[in-house]
Amino acid sequence: MQSLEELGKKAIAAKYKLQTLTEEEKNKALLCAAKGLQADCEKILAANAEDMRAGRENGMHAGLLDRLKLDEARIDAMADGLRQIAGLPDPVGNILDAWERPNGLKLQKISVPLGVIGIIYESRPNVTADAFALCFKAGNAVILKGGSDAIHSNMAITDSIRASLAKTNVTADAVQIVESTDREMAAQFMRCNDYIDVLIPRGSAGLIRAAVENSTIPIIETGTGNCHIYIDETADMTDSVNIVINAKTQRIGVCNACESLVIHEKVAAAFLPLLQKRLQEVHTVEIRGDEAVCHILPEAVRASEADYRTEYLDYILSAVTVKNIDEAIAHINRCSTRHSEAIMTKSRENAEKFTREIDSACVYVNASTRFTDGYEFGFGGEIGISTQKLHARGPMGLKELTSYKYVIAGNGQIR
Repeated sequence: MQSLEELGKKAIAAKYKLQTLTEEEKNKALLCAAKGLQADCEKILAANAEDMRAGRENGMHAGLLDRLKLDEARIDAMADGLRQIAGLPDPVGNILDAWERPNGLKLQKISVPLGVIGIIYESRPNVTADAFALCFKAGNAVILKGGSDAIHSNMAITDSIRASLAKTNVTADAVQIVESTDREMAAQFMRCNDYIDVLIPRGSAGLIRAAVENSTIPIIETGTGNCHIYIDETADMTDSVNIVINAKTQRIGVCNACESLVIHEKVAAAFLPLLQKRLQEVHTVEIRGDEAVCHILPEAVRASEADYRTEYLDYILSAVTVKNIDEAIAHINRCSTRHSEAIMTKSRENAEKFTREIDSACVYVNASTRFTDGYEFGFGGEIGISTQKLHARGPMGLKELTSYKYVIAGNGQIR
């Protein structure tokens, strides 16, 4: 098992090699890695079965088990993600701006890789492939620190990718994984600023908070998803019910699932029974609501203030009624995690007001919050959903994994 210092030194050496790769060389390596993942499917599934067995024995929640599970279709999806990223334009070496000064100096602002990226993540082994592919296409080396619950899956995926890179004469150290599952190792990883240029934590609120509080490396903060859907008084009831069911129940263990409903009081009595009836056909979902919600739905549980701020990752949905769109916006801005919010409305005025005043990374009109995803945005994958405002916001694709430098050409100018 290699030390963090050894991993760091190898990553630094790798980043300088990766910066010299052509777009064609990077794409060739990505396509080879995609093919390798599918060829190694049985090995990866065997490793994942070991993680799943341990998860069940440890009483892992159903939503987290869903995140952890791999099958042939999910491995095919990982491979397809690598192919999609190979097909995207190279984000490195692009001239972002150019101008000439009165003294004759010619300046260019050019996109460059970030360097070495460290990623700490939990449960979802598909992140291993996504993180490698995006970092690699953007010319970066990456060191991965997955959770202990997915260690065998993550190592199997990383081993497959490293073997494919070697076949294309690309340094296998483009991607490395921290094999230790010791919690102290995670804390040490957050302080490897001598080797890592940017740290991206991806996971629970506790993990994000630990990174923010303890990291000595600049971080891009990915956030938890207390996502809201506001049912406006002009909303189409059928569309609203369909979208809430999709956003809540399609996958409960994801950050873009709907966790909270905000409902205009004029339509609550019509909307909530329709929703409850359809939910019973799909899956039992516990609704925790205010007094008005509980009056309309006697089986609902009275919500606490904490409920309106909770990312459940479970078959639980909070609900609150409001008098108008201003109250809806105020409630969402107060309780959300700045991830994804949606409005169901036929009013163009209300739609524009909602998108203008909601302070979240992604704001939807008449669509499910489940679309906050790198694949769905056409990025070929994502490194995470940033809920902060500096450098990157929302799904982070290739462009968000680059920085820039200035190239200045002169002909003897002195100052």
